[in-house]
Amino acid sequence: MLNNSLKYALVTPARNEAAFIETTIRSVIAQTVRPIIWVVVSDGSTDGTDDIVRKYAANHPWIELLRMPERRERDFAGKVHAFNAGYDRIRDLDYDVIGNLDADISFDEEYFFFLLQKLAEDPALGLVGTRYKDLQDNTYDYRFVSADYVSGACQVFRRACFEQIGGYVPVKGGAVDRIITIAARTQGWRTQTFLDKTYLHHRQTGTAQESVLMARFRAGAKDHSVGSHPVWELFRALYQMSKRPFLVGGLTLAAGYLWALIRGGERPVSREMIQFTRKEQMQRLKSLLTGGVLRARHGE
Repeated sequence: MLNNSLKYALVTPARNEAAFIETTIRSVIAQTVRPIIWVVVSDGSTDGTDDIVRKYAANHPWIELLRMPERRERDFAGKVHAFNAGYDRIRDLDYDVIGNLDADISFDEEYFFFLLQKLAEDPALGLVGTRYKDLQDNTYDYRFVSADYVSGACQVFRRACFEQIGGYVPVKGGAVDRIITIAARTQGWRTQTFLDKTYLHHRQTGTAQESVLMARFRAGAKDHSVGSHPVWELFRALYQMSKRPFLVGGLTLAAGYLWALIRGGERPVSREMIQFTRKEQMQRLKSLLTGGVLRARHGE
């Protein structure tokens, strides 16, 4: 077991998460290595989220509740603003690692020790996370989203990396987790999702206020916004057709991408980041196709 001395802080934007946040709190409290501070930012919650956080904060002084005013819109830019409010609270504290943690996930007691150990082992790592599964025991498939991408439900940054890239971009349409991953990589940091540990996502990803198909449509639009290559998106859509909802899910993903392309949707990323993304996607696609041909030749 590696003996590392990295100290970490957590920030959790939470908007009406009373159904799930207690499970997340219990997971953090059970950690073998606890954060020096955990700021839960209630983003105008009206469902009792604040009361749950206060109950645990009363017995754990390293948990803090920060209340923000209620707002009508629910979008990804609002979530970034909530995170930034929590970040401002910890900005001047002494820590090495900062984690952005959703309020609807749970994990085992070694979870953060595992991630801190990975950061301690490799100084080039700037952003880490793990794979996840949902309540139907579906585990995310990283063939068409590389393990270099770290899902936004739990992103853990080396502080130097987070400060160098300037934090999250407040984009209303989403993809803020992908944008910050690309930003880290273009600055020379390694980012990695470790597949040998998993957290549980208690809400189906992307469905907080919309249907599964609308989530797929928006995912396609997000792919366009971060500069995904059209050829990559075609293969991604074909793969999604093999998953529930069969056929229509992939078609809806492609429709979202095409809609954004025709509409000329906003791309909140630089040309350099788009070129970087497309180059990586084409390299991964070549590897996928080459690997498939080799397996077919060997009768696998």
